[in-house]
Amino acid sequence: MGNSTYQLIEDCEASNKTLYKLYAAIMIMIFILALPLNASVLHLFIFKLKFWKSNSNNIFLFNLVLADILLLFCLPIKAHNFIKGERRSENDTVCKAMLFMLFLNRGASIAFLTVTSIDRYFNVVHPGRKNLLKALKKSPQISILIWLFLLPLTVPTMLKTFECCNSHKTSNDDTLIKDVVDSLREVVFFTQIVIPFVILVYCTIRIVNRLRKKTVGDRTKLKRAVFLVTCVMVVFSFCFLPCALARMVLLIIRVQNASEATQDRAAVAFDGLMVLSFMDCLLDPLVYCFCSTKFKALYLSNYFPFLVKDPQSPLTSTTGNTTHPMRTDVL
Repeated sequence: MGNSTYQLIEDCEASNKTLYKLYAAIMIMIFILALPLNASVLHLFIFKLKFWKSNSNNIFLFNLVLADILLLFCLPIKAHNFIKGERRSENDTVCKAMLFMLFLNRGASIAFLTVTSIDRYFNVVHPGRKNLLKALKKSPQISILIWLFLLPLTVPTMLKTFECCNSHKTSNDDTLIKDVVDSLREVVFFTQIVIPFVILVYCTIRIVNRLRKKTVGDRTKLKRAVFLVTCVMVVFSFCFLPCALARMVLLIIRVQNASEATQDRAAVAFDGLMVLSFMDCLLDPLVYCFCSTKFKALYLSNYFPFLVKDPQSPLTSTTGNTTHPMRTDVL
């Protein structure tokens, strides 16, 4: 980087080390709050709800929480790099391993979020229609297929043409293969966000319209359901769309070979919005799990029993204290 006060787009070193330390502090805070929350929710899905025996969307929610936990383990490493003043690890192996984890687990988180929305769409808009998703969710097959499908999408992150984890580096030795690989990597990044967002918007609009037309049922529950599906779309938009837009601006600036100052601002903004996207790990369990009254009761009874007003009330069928199966579907 020489004597320049700006970070070149292909450099790992951050020029504004104070700002990156702030980014690191935010990631550490997200990790501290989200890890025990997701771990406790995962514990309930496995040992209390026995998600694999349920015909509800519990199996999708379990995998969503699992993906978030795996993504959380990347945060301490990224925070360590930021504290050292590095945008990415200078170690090639660590850099590619981090990208592999981020691509795989972020992709899984978005995928299961999308599948859950599609499942909810069929349950609300087409409740009597048979669909493949309803049949597959009775077994772990669809979850396994999603994880296996995401694995090939991480291949571009493992290729050696990714200097300091940046695509389309401006240099004199650019090759067609390198440009194709870099472009493929960016296509994977954007499709993981844009396509699920379009699906999520469509499902949300149809679900909200359907719920608002309902003339029977508890109006309070219907309003809560409308609020929930709207929150899901807002959370997705808040966490992922700014990051995607910043990445697009970053690529445009890089391809146009803009000034160092412009590249610096774009890189800093992108890294900051990437940190913002990690909030998804904290918001997912709050939106999908704790918007369910029954799940909240189950959670409190297991971890904060002193907050339960009526400890004698049956909370889950897996305890053997109730004759009615408990469902924790948010709709």
